[in-house]
Amino acid sequence: MANPFRQAMQQLEHAAGYIQLHPDILERLKKPMREMQAAIPVRMDDGALHVFSGYRVQYDNSRGPFKGGIRFHPKTNPDEVRALAFWMTMKCATVGIPYGGGKGGVTVDPKKLSQRELEMLSRGWVRAMRDMVGVDTDIPAPDVYTNPKVMGWMMDEYEQLVGHHEPGMITGKPISIGGSAGRGTATAQGGIYVTEQLLKKLNIQRPRIIVQGFGNAGAVYASLAAEHGWRVVGVSDSKGALYNEKGLDVELLAKHKLQTGSVAGFFTGAAKTMTNEKLLLQPCDLLVPAALEGVLTSINAGRVKARAVVELANGPTTPEADEKLFKKGVVVVPDILANAGGVTVSYFEWVQNRMGYYWAEQEVFDRLRPMMIQAFTDVWNQSKKYSCDMRTGAYIHSLARIAEAMQDRGRI
Repeated sequence: MANPFRQAMQQLEHAAGYIQLHPDILERLKKPMREMQAAIPVRMDDGALHVFSGYRVQYDNSRGPFKGGIRFHPKTNPDEVRALAFWMTMKCATVGIPYGGGKGGVTVDPKKLSQRELEMLSRGWVRAMRDMVGVDTDIPAPDVYTNPKVMGWMMDEYEQLVGHHEPGMITGKPISIGGSAGRGTATAQGGIYVTEQLLKKLNIQRPRIIVQGFGNAGAVYASLAAEHGWRVVGVSDSKGALYNEKGLDVELLAKHKLQTGSVAGFFTGAAKTMTNEKLLLQPCDLLVPAALEGVLTSINAGRVKARAVVELANGPTTPEADEKLFKKGVVVVPDILANAGGVTVSYFEWVQNRMGYYWAEQEVFDRLRPMMIQAFTDVWNQSKKYSCDMRTGAYIHSLARIAEAMQDRGRI
């Protein structure tokens, strides 16, 4: 698999080539400001001691505190976390929230841990990173295979260490301890708001949609798409994929996944089973990668039959695939725009924590919608102005904001 950080730097340099970006800014953005790799010892249920590798990368804080999730995944490594921290820097600037970018992780298969082991690992990560995180410095959040329960453990551990309540030090928490209404569905909801704008631009009325990845973001997106009357024709998860050109019953599929742990084995109508890789190449209007990075590559991009790609996952399209898709006329709505609803509502959660005043879910979404629409409009306009793909347009837009902050701080 391609090095994700090298991929991120290719994207940066490609966008910088379109504008008169100050060379000092480009040089600064080629390296993160700070990195931490820590050994996290956990006493396992069988009495053995296992030492896990934990990470936190703080990429840039020109526009505000570092912000970014923590993923627990067996393939998590420093280059991946570094790339994700960079993408978070771009993402926060794209939607205009006052954060820089960061990311964290642990190399672990959380499915193999008991609840107690998972809690000890979560608390251990906070102890290792205590001096890096905080409400005014670096605010973590959930990511792949972490969730509100994990965030609750982490917040509790941090508050025990510092000796006072500080709910704003982490977002994506349970509502009972300071989480925001709407946070659990915000990534998908933001993606839907962006998709609505895209469909208007492409003049598509009732799109056929493939969602690759039926986890939290992908499953919610598919459900919301079905509520809009859009046709979800394909879905997948780590255990298999389904495709039915007439459409899938998303509600029944979600129940099947809840009961069995996978979309595999769901047979209704003319649904065909296939691999994840093959699903990406089936006919559709919108292809929505909602799993891990690097699934659209130079090898398969030329065979993609979608009219547009909406990146609900981080980094699903390699630079080589971007180039091929652009030449084919396939519009790619980049991750730093398409999935920015999550971090935007994380920002709302942080604001609510600091105020000690909480909003109803409808108020959260009423604030989210115009921000996502404005971000889409800004990125679309930049892509047209420079005759480039939307990812480059998003980078141009975000780099201008970061450059302004660096200059106003006197960093260059």
